[in-house]
Amino acid sequence: MAEFEKYWQNPNMLQINRQAARAAYIPYADQASARANKRGQSPFYETLNGSWKFRYYASVNQVQDGFYKENTDVSDWDSLLVPSCWQINGYDQLHYTNVNYPIPCDPPYVPDENPAGLYVREFNMRQEWESKDKYIVFEGVNSCFYLWVNGSFAGYSQGSRVPAEFDLSSYLRPGRNRIAVMVLKWCDGTYLEDQDAWRYSGIFRDVYLLARERSHIRDVFARQQLSAHFDEAKLKVEIETTGRMEVKAELQDAAGKRIGEGAAVVDGAGAIEIVVVNPQLWNAERPYLYQLYVSGGDEVIRFSVGFRRIEIAGGVFTVNGRPVKLKGVNRHDSHPELGQTIPLAHMIKDLHLMKRHNINTIRTAHYPNDPRFLELCSQYGFYVIDEADLECHGIGIAENWAEGALHKLSVNPEWKAAFVERAVRMVERDKNQPCVIMWSMGNESGYGENHIAMAEWTRARDNSRPVHYEGAAPVNRGNPHVECLDVESRMYAAIADIESYARNEDNDKPLFLCEYSHAMGNGPGDLKDYWDVIYRYPKLMGGCVWEWCDHGIKTAKADGTAYFAYGGDFGDKPNDGNFCIDGLVSPDRKPHTGLLELMQVIAPIRIEAVELASGRIKITNLYDFINLAHIGLSWKIEQEGEIVQQGAVYQLDAEPQQTQEVKLTYEWPLAAQRAGTAYLTLTCWQKEETRWADIGHEIMFKQFALVLDKPVSAASQAPKTSAIQASEHDGLLTVEGFDFRHVFDLNAGAFIAISRHGVPMIAAPTAFSIWRAPVDNDMQVKKKWIEQGFDRARSKTYRSEWKMLEESGVVIEVDFSLSGYIRYPYLHGQAVWQIDGMGAIRLKVKVKVREDLEFLPRFGLRLTMPQGMEEVDYVGGGPHESYIDKHHSVRKGRYQLTVDEMFEDYIMPQENGSRFDTERAVVSNALGMGLAFEADEHFSFNAAHYAPEDLTQASHSYELVKRKETIVHLDYKMSGVGSNSCGPELLEPYRLSEKEFEFGLTINPVFKEDYY
Repeated sequence: MAEFEKYWQNPNMLQINRQAARAAYIPYADQASARANKRGQSPFYETLNGSWKFRYYASVNQVQDGFYKENTDVSDWDSLLVPSCWQINGYDQLHYTNVNYPIPCDPPYVPDENPAGLYVREFNMRQEWESKDKYIVFEGVNSCFYLWVNGSFAGYSQGSRVPAEFDLSSYLRPGRNRIAVMVLKWCDGTYLEDQDAWRYSGIFRDVYLLARERSHIRDVFARQQLSAHFDEAKLKVEIETTGRMEVKAELQDAAGKRIGEGAAVVDGAGAIEIVVVNPQLWNAERPYLYQLYVSGGDEVIRFSVGFRRIEIAGGVFTVNGRPVKLKGVNRHDSHPELGQTIPLAHMIKDLHLMKRHNINTIRTAHYPNDPRFLELCSQYGFYVIDEADLECHGIGIAENWAEGALHKLSVNPEWKAAFVERAVRMVERDKNQPCVIMWSMGNESGYGENHIAMAEWTRARDNSRPVHYEGAAPVNRGNPHVECLDVESRMYAAIADIESYARNEDNDKPLFLCEYSHAMGNGPGDLKDYWDVIYRYPKLMGGCVWEWCDHGIKTAKADGTAYFAYGGDFGDKPNDGNFCIDGLVSPDRKPHTGLLELMQVIAPIRIEAVELASGRIKITNLYDFINLAHIGLSWKIEQEGEIVQQGAVYQLDAEPQQTQEVKLTYEWPLAAQRAGTAYLTLTCWQKEETRWADIGHEIMFKQFALVLDKPVSAASQAPKTSAIQASEHDGLLTVEGFDFRHVFDLNAGAFIAISRHGVPMIAAPTAFSIWRAPVDNDMQVKKKWIEQGFDRARSKTYRSEWKMLEESGVVIEVDFSLSGYIRYPYLHGQAVWQIDGMGAIRLKVKVKVREDLEFLPRFGLRLTMPQGMEEVDYVGGGPHESYIDKHHSVRKGRYQLTVDEMFEDYIMPQENGSRFDTERAVVSNALGMGLAFEADEHFSFNAAHYAPEDLTQASHSYELVKRKETIVHLDYKMSGVGSNSCGPELLEPYRLSEKEFEFGLTINPVFKEDYY
């Protein structure tokens, strides 16, 4: 066993020989290569990414002494690509946990069986580097590491997600060199890195060497000061050097034109000031960047400069003097195959998707991201809340959330240095990034003196950005002194609570929702409600949805079936199951319908009707800095899926936060060919190609109903036929007409056969239903649903009688209840079924729900249609799923889909694919033979090859066995999806909480090509 100083269990031993934190940069030889920003083109840069020799030990106690020596033979070791997470490569245990520590909670101590990864790499040093100082930079290593160079101990560092830089000048030699690294899975820092994520280990970000002159520029802080009217900017370039040298600074505009320059002889510390008259300002909508070149010796260092002023004025968050709403997401580093190792192209893919979906803000939850990611955010235009690598949530649960438990480390002076250093290393690295508009002091770590020290240091170092920390919220009952924080922050606050905050004039800080609308599975369902309130009050500055992506790990079963794994799938304990599958996009970045909903709700344009009869509409520009000249407006009027009229408006010019009226040139009244509702759809799209989207990319849409006449059903349009025959035998009522035959089981109170022209339309008895497969956001209320037995509800028939009508028809009356074992019936109902001479079935049901029950998941009729019923033709919202609280991203129209296309494939199977506010629907075979459905009022409609019980029982999509039959649900109402997995309870208006209601429905066996 090797003998090592156990630095990893000492909260005051954070580093040995590590360089002081500095701004992120790469030195280049000239301005052209610095502007190109290709690191490999710099003669002063050498990557150490690539294949390293690697050996994994389940315990550091198994590591043999001398592995780091120059003559140690490592030829039989494995080869491992760096950067990477070793768990992704088959070593150790893939492990997901949210709050719980993966180790016994005994700070600062970690288990003796502490896994270790040994890395060895040989490399050549360039001859021209011999006279220079040589540095190695590790951008990210989890959780701590020891460093040896050519057999000599060179340093130690911890703090996983910020750089660690070491001076190797005295260790390296010309020619061949060997570097050895020992990474430990756990250290005392593990108690400060308890983020809700997969627990990865290893050298997971870039490693590279830098060659510098003996006297070189060590650090740069490009401070800026804007005049009151933004007509002048002073750029104060603070410079730190390692020796006396002449330093030059040149500022160029985006076109490469020199704007200003200066020079100074700097001996340790100095500054150069550049004045810019009438500067172009940076914001997320127009991210104008100047380029600052700081030169010293043979090096040129480039920094992007975005002139902007972040202020809080009268409790309102402003950028460049204008109130701004932060429309954001929380983003973890997460790749379905690489874990927390994120390629540059993957970062860009995320940003493109965010831009396309109207997102303007990113919170780096809950640690600093790769520095290149922030550079991209400055270029593309995103506001970034840069968050320190700090979360010690598990310290609270270890004491069952006893009073003060969560604050235990934040009030402990022995941990002060560790806390403060995490702010220092973040701020120093990212201080020059224009995109960073707020510093965050970590997440869910209590709030005490150590956090106050972090915030005070941050404000002293950089007073140009507000300081944020949600852990200081009153609900957490931490230190009451919050003067060092500039904003109030909340997680998952109820809408009523944020409105109450905004209305209270005593609250003088803006309120930021650092997390809201938990986007887990089929959700979130409350976005519109939040944003109605956020827009209403200037003091509400917006928020970040939790979260951007599902953290599934791409894997496969033994038979090759691919799927995304979550907590517990690898035998990991403790784990939080699929709580990591809570994003707006899937692990492979396919947008969920929740992202489409968010896109529409936070769209930067609002369209309202002024007078539709004359084509007058009002357009409000919700951008903060740009007008609408880049936007085109198309419109069309559709009826029954057919375009009646269409046109476009190309000249929009509303200034930021202003409105304009537009007159559309359609004819009114409409020359409608058939009765029914016509819809006017307006679409706003971009007129120019951008880095993230093509010409024509849709920004938002709005629909208006133009004709309100109720369509006449096919059944009522058809001529009535002669009398029908009805007969009862052994409790079965058979009703036959000219071309149909239906059978009703009087004992069960259900149809068991519906047919037309001999074609069977159902394959199982009809049934009333209240159960849905719980969505992830039902995780709290489903406990009550299951306790009551909603998932085992069955029908009880008390009375079932029928009679012939004088005018050719049959009426069946059924008194029934739905109940499960142990419990009293959940509801009682009376169903009246009427069959007319054309075979149409009319249902009228009256329901009384038990008074003490929780709200119902749904109520409606379930039908099982036979194999081959694959075509769905409906009029309602589409083309994707919608719910009572999640329907703003669908547009009314006629949609023709397959049953498979109605399905939304969530990693954790759950209720999906329903269509809220459906007017009518037909489910048929390829020849159009099937059932047509209409209701007295618009209804929720679902057609799938999976029953609710199938979805309920499955924990992964690969466990679902597709039925040949088609399961159809026709619901009076489906309760909303909400965001209660980690947010407030479902809002009252979206609950099926009525204790009495009526539902009318018509089922018509049709050959649809003859009627629709």
